[in-house]
Amino acid sequence: MNKKHHIFFCIIVSILVVLSSCKSKKNTLKNANYKIEKPSNKIAAKYAEEMDVSKSDIKNGKLYEFIDDWEGTRYEFGGLTKKGIDCSGLVYLIYQNVYDRQIPRSTSQQVNIIKRKYENQLKEGDLVFFDFDGKKFSHVGLYLQNGYYVHASTRKGVMLEKLRNPYTYKYFSRGGSVE
Repeated sequence: MNKKHHIFFCIIVSILVVLSSCKSKKNTLKNANYKIEKPSNKIAAKYAEEMDVSKSDIKNGKLYEFIDDWEGTRYEFGGLTKKGIDCSGLVYLIYQNVYDRQIPRSTSQQVNIIKRKYENQLKEGDLVFFDFDGKKFSHVGLYLQNGYYVHASTRKGVMLEKLRNPYTYKYFSRGGSVE
C-alpha cells in the first residue's frame, strides 16, 4: 500500500469510528435526557397540595400536565385511549409522551426492564408493581414523589394514590427505574 492509500484508509477508518461513536452516544442521550418543562402555576399548586409537597417540588410540567389530562379516565383492560385505559397502557403512554422512550406495553414485560430499588430509593418516573388476585406483577403504576404514584385503578380510573395505602400496600411487590 502506498503512502496516499494508507492516509486515505486512515481517514476513512477515523470517520467511521467517529460516526459510529456519535450515533450510539446520540441514542443514549435521546433516551436519557428529555426536556423538562416547567409546570403551570395551576398544575404545580394542584399536585403540590394533593401530594403534600412544596409547589417548587413539582418540576416536570410535562408529566403533571399528562396526568392532569388523563386523570379520571376510566379503566378498560387493554385500553389505550381516553375512552378507557389499563395500568400498563398508562405507564406505556407516559413513557412515550413524557419521557420520549419506548417501553413494552404489558406489565409482565415492563417488570423485566427495571433495575430494582428499595422503596425509600424510588424517584419520580420509577415503576411500582403489585400482585393483585394472586397474580405476580398484575398491576403497575408510576412513582411520583412523597410516597405517591399514579395508576389506572379498576374502580376509579386514572388517579393518584399513596403507595402506603393500607388496602393496596399489602400487594406492593417491587419498584425500580427503567433501564
